[in-house]
Amino acid sequence: MSKKDYYEVLGVNRDASDEEIKKAYRKLAMKHHPDRNPDNPKAEEHFKEAKEAYETLSDGQKRAAYDQYGHAAFEAGGMGGGAGGAGAAGFDFSDIFGDIFGGARGSGGRSNVHRGADLRYNMEITLEQAARGTETQIRVPTMAECETCKGTGAKPGTSPATCTTCGGHGQVRMQQGFFSIQQTCPRCHGTGKMIASPCKDCSGSGRIKQHKTLSVKIPAGVDNDDRIRLSGEGEHGVNGGPPGDLYVVIHTKPHAVFQRDHNDLHCEMPISFSTAALGGEIEIPTLDGAARIKIPPETQSGKQFRLRGKGIKGVRSSSYGDLHCHVIVETPVNLTERQKELLREFETINSDDSGHHNPRAKSWMNKVKDFFGQ
Repeated sequence: MSKKDYYEVLGVNRDASDEEIKKAYRKLAMKHHPDRNPDNPKAEEHFKEAKEAYETLSDGQKRAAYDQYGHAAFEAGGMGGGAGGAGAAGFDFSDIFGDIFGGARGSGGRSNVHRGADLRYNMEITLEQAARGTETQIRVPTMAECETCKGTGAKPGTSPATCTTCGGHGQVRMQQGFFSIQQTCPRCHGTGKMIASPCKDCSGSGRIKQHKTLSVKIPAGVDNDDRIRLSGEGEHGVNGGPPGDLYVVIHTKPHAVFQRDHNDLHCEMPISFSTAALGGEIEIPTLDGAARIKIPPETQSGKQFRLRGKGIKGVRSSSYGDLHCHVIVETPVNLTERQKELLREFETINSDDSGHHNPRAKSWMNKVKDFFGQ
């Protein structure tokens, strides 16, 4: 490898600080990285020189030896790249991209601190609760820090030992030619620790399953699949990491009278044959009590009446929706003989008007005749 002066390679003074050395290396690594210079064969050579210089000058012991003996300090198996290291000639991409993207690192390895998982809780509420809002309590399962071992995973009176395979880094490096591949330690599975005597309550995981009771405020106007976020109420983090969040997902129970469509409400209202024919006034339910609507004469089944402002005010809405009442003309049942007689008389009178009183039936029959070509 290169015998150039390491300080000259990085372009820094011999009294440069660790931060200045790191900054100079990062600049050169970005400039000469082979992936950025596929058509420049010299770029790889410059990249290796910068890498070798940085590995030496960023290590306190190696830098002291280099300042005193120069390159001779690392010849004949001196203080070159040790076991598990990338070596002077290796590409350690984690050093470059970890610095560039601000990756959290421990002493030479990836951080073992992890944020806790987010949790989801499905909550069923009534339409009235969704419209007016409510406050309720829920009981949710969660993984909490084990009180017996205080989250260490080790039996009380003992403590985890540093993993001898990765040196506590949680990561190991495998050298393959010019490349240095970093992967999770197969022995400690990335924790950097080995537990000889696991805690009996948590089996060495440092966390146990618990249940907790939380108070949830449901705002007025929530709809199906709306989510309420409870910050920090998810699972506890690993190795001191922050907890996750709990998301309460709203589901509205089917209502006996109303069907919701965003902020509008719909309902069906049966009326009698005579009311539909002669007109009248009926009482219909709303979420705020009863209301009355006038049925005009000759109302057909399926006609829709709208009551403005009798719907729901959504969470993100500034006004209330409407209530849509769909009239259904009900056919009478369990008729008495007198009622049947009157209906037969009415049918006889009605059949002599050539469809004047049944315009829809007449129109439909005309369409049938046209269909069959009569």
